Amino acid sequence: MRLRAYWTAAREPRYSLLFALPLLLLYEGLSFGMTRSAFAGVRNGADVLLKTAFLALGGRHGVALFTLVVLGAGGWFVWRDRRRHPGPLARRYFLGMLGESVGYAVLFGGVASALTMLLLHPTLAAVQGGTSAGGGVASLSLGGQLVISLGAGIYEELLFRVLLVSGLTSLGIALGWRRPVAVGAALVLSALIFSGFHYVGPYGDTLTPASFTYRAVAGLLLSGLYVARGFGITAWTHALYDVGLALLGS
Repeated sequence: MRLRAYWTAAREPRYSLLFALPLLLLYEGLSFGMTRSAFAGVRNGADVLLKTAFLALGGRHGVALFTLVVLGAGGWFVWRDRRRHPGPLARRYFLGMLGESVGYAVLFGGVASALTMLLLHPTLAAVQGGTSAGGGVASLSLGGQLVISLGAGIYEELLFRVLLVSGLTSLGIALGWRRPVAVGAALVLSALIFSGFHYVGPYGDTLTPASFTYRAVAGLLLSGLYVARGFGITAWTHALYDVGLALLGS
């Protein structure tokens, strides 16, 4: 494949969103199979938060409304992108995106741990293999942990990267900031919110300086990856990393 063409196309909706679609279907299918519910049971916290907002708006039809909005918006972005770039999709691009995601997932924990060590005193920075599957999640069965991990990839990236980073960037620009400043502020603030999110709810972790710093660094890395490589690769990177932690900890 031509590297420059691939590098650009992989970020665009016709590839990025279609690449993320199997992850969404896998998570929703496995979670529904375990609980027979599209909302309750073993669910990622970001998934529950987003669907709760739609339940407040749409009542008992809230989950259906959420599904319609997510699939409808995603389909519209793909359709618009396909109109701008007619012709068949390059299947080899999806293989390249999978390879990128696996590679980033393998490197992710080591890079985040090394950066955490630089920020904290070594005795405080003893982060045990990341913490994505720690806390209440570790009390679940392996199947439950894997479902939560897949949900982290799709729904935490949707919430904290697509919605939060994009929203904070737009807010900064509206306030008159230059775009690079707005993007930088959005990356840092979203990373802090992302870290704090992991300490609330029934599967929340125990708050420590090391784990909070590690998660903030991880959030900053994922936000940077989202800006550089798009939603699909970031979602799969996050999911594969968390799945790896669950399997190693089982």
